[in-house]
Amino acid sequence: MRFFQVKSFLNHWLDVVDEHSIHSPFFFDFYYQVIRKKNDPVFIEIEKVRGRLLSNQSFVNAKDLGAASPHFKGAKRTIARIAATSLNEEKQCALFYRIARYVEAKHILELGTSFGITSLYFSKIEDAKVTTFEGNPAMINIAQTNFDYFNQKNIELIEGNIDHTLSDRLQNPEKIDFALIDANHQYEPTIRYFNLIAKRMSDHGIMVIDDIYYSEGMAHAWNELKKHDLVYGSIDLFRCGILLFDLNLNKQHFIWSH
Repeated sequence: MRFFQVKSFLNHWLDVVDEHSIHSPFFFDFYYQVIRKKNDPVFIEIEKVRGRLLSNQSFVNAKDLGAASPHFKGAKRTIARIAATSLNEEKQCALFYRIARYVEAKHILELGTSFGITSLYFSKIEDAKVTTFEGNPAMINIAQTNFDYFNQKNIELIEGNIDHTLSDRLQNPEKIDFALIDANHQYEPTIRYFNLIAKRMSDHGIMVIDDIYYSEGMAHAWNELKKHDLVYGSIDLFRCGILLFDLNLNKQHFIWSH
């Protein structure tokens, strides 16, 4: 897997383009307002929670419900180690926040709550409702504690195996403005989650697939999804892939650095 990721990164780096190759007004604006913009609000209190998690040496049982983690051999793990290997970095959380804010997302869907750091970023978007899914009981308990600490009433944590809970939840006809798929990290579940969520995306909706070069299977999934009939624009940032559902974008694809 390590060789595949290094090879993929080199290929990505060779294909990266800058703003001089962007002719679409929408993508030009997106590039500067989302990808290159750095003056985010400072989420000091949320990052303090991250810091506490990174220093917490308590043990929990955290089984891998999707692709096996390369960082652990068993289910018994420290909270600090889980936080160090599974939480999105501050830079990544800020990017996801900017994307959701850019589309003025009212309904945000997140697959893979972990300890809830990314969910808390989303919750700071005005008038947004965040629905986040997690199947690991140890992570659910800690994430809910973090949500309660901030008294965030606009986060709903759906507990249980996403393979069962997602389809049930999507019976709700409410349109999704922003979705983050950051769970399982295998080809078949990623495709299945996409197909379920895509039917509920709003006309201006954006979906992010995290860890698109985690494995050959994830890269295969990404290459399929960016060509999907419902996807009219896509951006490869290596760490994640961005899929846009606005039919006015005329099937454009970009490879950018972040």
